[in-house]
Amino acid sequence: MKCIAIDDEPLALKVLQDYIQKVPFLELVGVYENPFEALQQINSQEVDIVFVDINMPGLNGLELIRSLGSVPKVIFTTAYSEYAVDGFELDATDYLLKPFGFERFLKAINKATKTHTPAGGAASLAKEKTPDFIFVNSEHHMIKISLAEIHYIEGYKEYVKIHTLQEHPVLTLRSLKSFEEQFDPEQFIRIHKSYIISIDKILDIRNNKVKVKDKYLPIGESYKGVFTEVVLKGRI
Repeated sequence: MKCIAIDDEPLALKVLQDYIQKVPFLELVGVYENPFEALQQINSQEVDIVFVDINMPGLNGLELIRSLGSVPKVIFTTAYSEYAVDGFELDATDYLLKPFGFERFLKAINKATKTHTPAGGAASLAKEKTPDFIFVNSEHHMIKISLAEIHYIEGYKEYVKIHTLQEHPVLTLRSLKSFEEQFDPEQFIRIHKSYIISIDKILDIRNNKVKVKDKYLPIGESYKGVFTEVVLKGRI
């Protein structure tokens, strides 16, 4: 996927360049401190993803995207959270709040690739359909669990508890991180160092806590930004 990076801060551009070059299927075709020069590039050749800062002199990122006739996938990068609503109103793929790490950058790329149609079109995408169940090892048995039945997953020392429609959770020797990497971020979100929840199973949100099943789970400080993005995109 061809992408360009636009930011009036050289250090921010360097971070994006380094991240993009680590991803084999991304091709960086332009780096711009001047948004007007970037606009010419976007209009003159095919670009799949635009990484663009919002607060820039002369032409800010929101104005730049609004001026485009054919809009590629847009990932906004900014230090100002108050622009989030404007960004999502432009149907942005993601919104990265500076400073962001490589892991958060990859989540944004995953969102972009899910809606990117490669050569082969729909037929190729059909082959990559995500399974709607998982197998976990519990008490020397491989247990099949439907993703639709999962309410939340709780970290418990070196184990995790998978809370489902059943009364008792399933205990398995795995890390929360492994589930986070396996699950579709459109369906499951990590809200705390000890919890991953199903977005569809959220019942209530109050006082930085989320009610899932019969329990209020805390939203960790470092996870609030991503959780807020989910809320702003109307998923709950």
